[in-house]
Amino acid sequence: MEEILYLGSYTKRLSKGVHQIVLDTEKKELRDYRMIAEVDSPTYLDLSKNKDFMYTISNTNEGGGITSFKRNEAGTYDKIADSSTEGSAPCYISYDEDRKLLFTANYHGGFVTVYKENADGTLTVTDRAQHEGSSIHENQTKPHVHYTRLSPDKEFLLVCDLGTDRIYSYAVSDDGKLEEKARYQATPGTGPRHLVFHPNGKIVYLFGELSSDLEVLRYDEKNGSFALLQVIPTIPAEHTGFNGGAAIRISADGKFVYASNRGHDSIVVYAVSENGEKLELVEYVPTEGKTPRDFNLDPSGNFVIAAHQDSDNLTLFERDASTGKLTLLQKDVYAPECVCVFY
Repeated sequence: MEEILYLGSYTKRLSKGVHQIVLDTEKKELRDYRMIAEVDSPTYLDLSKNKDFMYTISNTNEGGGITSFKRNEAGTYDKIADSSTEGSAPCYISYDEDRKLLFTANYHGGFVTVYKENADGTLTVTDRAQHEGSSIHENQTKPHVHYTRLSPDKEFLLVCDLGTDRIYSYAVSDDGKLEEKARYQATPGTGPRHLVFHPNGKIVYLFGELSSDLEVLRYDEKNGSFALLQVIPTIPAEHTGFNGGAAIRISADGKFVYASNRGHDSIVVYAVSENGEKLELVEYVPTEGKTPRDFNLDPSGNFVIAAHQDSDNLTLFERDASTGKLTLLQKDVYAPECVCVFY
């Protein structure tokens, strides 16, 4: 069976846009790397369910923002529209296909932006929420929004702010207006980067970029609030050099959580308790590259693909669904400046 991965990247050195690569699940290999859309700095992306439309972070002469694309008969993507109103480029994007809304996180500006995809394909900014505040780490002198995605029931837009150590919960109207409903204050110095939900919809795992910790949180779906249950490190105590937390994923059955470390250059594996409320270390796995900024599980859950921003390679692992452990299959697959792995 062949599965298609979509790869976002920086375009500072060798990459020129969004690429795709094929995962052959029978041969257990990655192959056929090719560019599918030329765009400046598509560091994160999202696609429609049928993959006909793609939405990326982008940079233009007018500034940072987003670009939309439509798939053509050749399987590459043609530009539809862009919007460059954010000054610096955002770092995260997600798409609400039901309401044709897009949400971006702007790290440098410290704000959330909502876009409406109009019937003619153009993109209109419908709202923007500017965060305020700071925290104790040297990288927390101001807000740094890093994640914007709807909760599983789509009742709240959940926003991680690395600079203020908070998760903000916003209600989103059908016309793209935000209303703050709750905020969670993480442990000072955590630097909330990304989060994932347990399949039960009641437990959340929050990755702290600055602390290299995961916070296990109970989620109240009625009001969008969170409560702390556990804090667990993502690196071993003997690692004293730099580390920055990056991506976090969970297996579809909710039995294992995975997180990547930049500096330690590893993926840490945790076993999840039956109710989701406790994590237990399984192993640390070297990613065989430098700066694993993103990784993902394939749809079957049998493989893990890690992307390395600074060594320009992808690494393919086979995943044991019963133990959660990873076994190296490939480590020298060319993919320059890759920082986003999307299915």
